[in-house]
Amino acid sequence: MNLLFKNVSVIDEGAPRRLRKADVAVADKTIAAVGKAPEDFSADRVIDGEKLLLLPGFYNAHCHSAMTLFRGYAEDMPLQKWLNERIFPTEAKLTHEAVYAGSLLACAEMIKNGVVSFTDMYDKCEETLRAVAETGMKCNTSRAVMSFDGGDNIAGDFRTKEAIALAEEYNGACDGRIRVDMSLHAEYTNNAKSAEYIAKYAAEHGLRLHIHLSETETEHRECIARHGCTPLRFFERAGALEVPVTAAHCVYVTDDDIALMAEKGVTAVHNPTSNLKLGSGVMPLRKMLDAGVNVALGTDGASSNNALDLLFELRLAAILHKGIARRADETTAAELLPLLAENGARSQGRDDCGRLEAGTRADLVAINIDTPNASPLWDGPSLVCYAISSADVALTMADGRILYENGEYKTLDLERAIYGANKVCGEIYGLTGGSNERK
Repeated sequence: MNLLFKNVSVIDEGAPRRLRKADVAVADKTIAAVGKAPEDFSADRVIDGEKLLLLPGFYNAHCHSAMTLFRGYAEDMPLQKWLNERIFPTEAKLTHEAVYAGSLLACAEMIKNGVVSFTDMYDKCEETLRAVAETGMKCNTSRAVMSFDGGDNIAGDFRTKEAIALAEEYNGACDGRIRVDMSLHAEYTNNAKSAEYIAKYAAEHGLRLHIHLSETETEHRECIARHGCTPLRFFERAGALEVPVTAAHCVYVTDDDIALMAEKGVTAVHNPTSNLKLGSGVMPLRKMLDAGVNVALGTDGASSNNALDLLFELRLAAILHKGIARRADETTAAELLPLLAENGARSQGRDDCGRLEAGTRADLVAINIDTPNASPLWDGPSLVCYAISSADVALTMADGRILYENGEYKTLDLERAIYGANKVCGEIYGLTGGSNERK
């Protein structure tokens, strides 16, 4: 389908503080033109963009989508207590139906909030991919590998087998919308042999790697006690940095770690809400940016956030570091805009995505700017970082397909998604249809 956004506002790359008017032509899955549509371009539909701002679709670079089922379930607890006393025991009860229901609900939430793609790490990942395939989103998924006993039979571990089977069956599915990465959950949940095995498999098969890295001070300190090095150096020794790595959190990385991340092309995923809510700390964003590290934004799971709202994460990131440094110019809106889309697409290996330019994939978000909070239009990046919210998303498009428009979902049944999540929560927690009362 060919579609034309007529007279829509875009952020001017030549003068990024300004907005300019343009026509944006979409031919099938690709942006055909930004500025003036080709004279021979024939649109099947024309969208009046007079009251819209068009942005690249958002990329959630670290998520556990099925954990929407745990929203509000484990509150006001530090990470290790949160994991070991609440999350891990309850995750053991999850069925395939539950993971699908939680993932579908997550897709609905993210689509409404302008997210076109997410990087996921979980279990029963084929059910997450079923939700992705149905809804038209994009996803890099990975089956988290954990190994605690230090044994030699890493290849025979059920998690390893599931991770490899997932890659063999689904990588590249849905015309490339679905990609499969390998995953090492974290240093504290893996031994050196498992890390080496998974890293080698990823390198031999051209796959990316998704890890949790230096999320808490305890993790960082105990890794040094165990291995005599930081978590990043632990993964480097295992050969994990020889493939493209997406590292979530990176709160307690050292200056040496940051330099190594820049050298090896590691993506650091900033999850400000989750890290603050769990009392873990704050990523050293300014040091990351100055070193040339690719930094993307993530929500983490809805159990530690509790929302999947990337515009909120951008706003929080844009103001948080100013307050910590007590410098209003610690970060600028213009330099943080790439964290919303381009840097996340890069972390997924989607080089033709994340930018509003001809020849890239038509992953687009239209923002309603005919609102009090979007007026007057002085500065494009500051409007995105500080003023608008996910409530202003008017349209979400992935690969040229409209997934959401003016409150209407085009690829999923919202009522069914909410019902399905409430149903499985009733089975897991003993709750009744969406209420929080115990049976």
